Amino acid sequence: MVVFKDLQQNNFISSFKLPSFMRDYVIKNFQDDDGEVDVDGATDFIRTYIPKKEDWKNLKNRIINNNETIKILAKVCVEIDIRTGDISFSLPDFGLGYKDTTIPRDVWDACSVNLLKAEENWGIIELGYQYPYDSKTPGKIKLIDFIDFCPYETDLEEYKTARESFSLDEWLDIVLSAVDYNPAGYENRAQKLSVIQRLLPFVEKNLNLIELAPPGTGKSYLFGQISRYGWLVSGKVTRAKLIYDIGKKADGIVAYKDFVALDEIREADYMKDTELHSALQQIMENRKYNAPDGHEVNVDAGIVFLGNISGSAMDEYSNMFLELPEPFHRVPFLDRIHGFIKGWDLPRMNDDLKAFGWALNSEYFSSIMHELRDDPSYRAIVDALIDMPPKADTRDTEAIKRICTAYLKLLFPHVRRPQDITSRDFNRYCLQPAMDMRAIIRIQMGIVDEKEAGKTVPSFSVIDA
Repeated sequence: MVVFKDLQQNNFISSFKLPSFMRDYVIKNFQDDDGEVDVDGATDFIRTYIPKKEDWKNLKNRIINNNETIKILAKVCVEIDIRTGDISFSLPDFGLGYKDTTIPRDVWDACSVNLLKAEENWGIIELGYQYPYDSKTPGKIKLIDFIDFCPYETDLEEYKTARESFSLDEWLDIVLSAVDYNPAGYENRAQKLSVIQRLLPFVEKNLNLIELAPPGTGKSYLFGQISRYGWLVSGKVTRAKLIYDIGKKADGIVAYKDFVALDEIREADYMKDTELHSALQQIMENRKYNAPDGHEVNVDAGIVFLGNISGSAMDEYSNMFLELPEPFHRVPFLDRIHGFIKGWDLPRMNDDLKAFGWALNSEYFSSIMHELRDDPSYRAIVDALIDMPPKADTRDTEAIKRICTAYLKLLFPHVRRPQDITSRDFNRYCLQPAMDMRAIIRIQMGIVDEKEAGKTVPSFSVIDA
């Protein structure tokens, strides 16, 4: 669960463009007790078992023409054909589709538990070739074995209990280093807490946020590289891939991920698709999408909008959404975004902010955050601790409680009952930040529509446990 991170010294791994969860796996396997990495061994492992997309043609040749079996560390998806009962797989990173593959029944019986853990699973995959039986039966690449990629076991209760041994400041440093930041590089606790905001949708279902920040503050890295349970859209994306493919009758990526972060929204052409942002609005409100063919896509993912902002626009009391696409100029769309992250509070990334020292493995920590999403006890504690004023707006209330719950999971995971956290800590580190994040959305709603001007978030208070 622990690895020595030196992101300046281990820059050789960055040349392979590995996500952090896979990077930590490699480093852990080639690191001694003092944190020194066998660079040659790690490099050979990566080149042997973690091929690039352009290596796939050579791998196919080895499998089909040289009759070799190969092992690679890759992402795999499975498909069960309802009509025939045949089981196939795809390797999305290499463009290998279901029609060209097969999983023999004995392999399926041995590996199905691990292959069905999620829509996409990382693991050591052994591949071979099933030759054509006759002219009517094509040859296929077959799965010979699958070993789940997880060099440890996650014990959520152990993690919660461990929090009791640390002060809040110590815990902040643990969390930051787990997601590849060096706590010593930040000026104060406030800066550290600003980074923590980005992790809120990692631990809470259907939490919708928007962050506007200057370039270079690391938002794309955090949402795109830390967790295999999330997905960063950088560049183009189709409505079919993101939400629902009506032709294939297949759910989009929002149905399978913990969060979907839409990067560079100011320049994103797909945000001009009125049907797409209408679907996003429906998902943010109802946690589902009703397709035109009657199919219902159920969604646990939070939607996170990311954009760069000029220095002159870094003011929550002015129109910060002026240069953003049309849906951000409409109150119904904005109202379904729970909170705003002021990315300008974060320093620009520099070498001093890169993790250094013993830290939680990023893959372990992202798995813990994934499991925290299914724990309802924290929301029950939030409900018990918050005193709501009469006639509080329902959307404001839900937004604040959802953000508040995420803060509680991240900062105080050891809390099992309302009595386990002081009113002061709950108010300062959970409730007030949640109200502040929602208040900015309220202010922007008032700017884009004068009918909303002057409306404020409810003034919640903390009930003494």
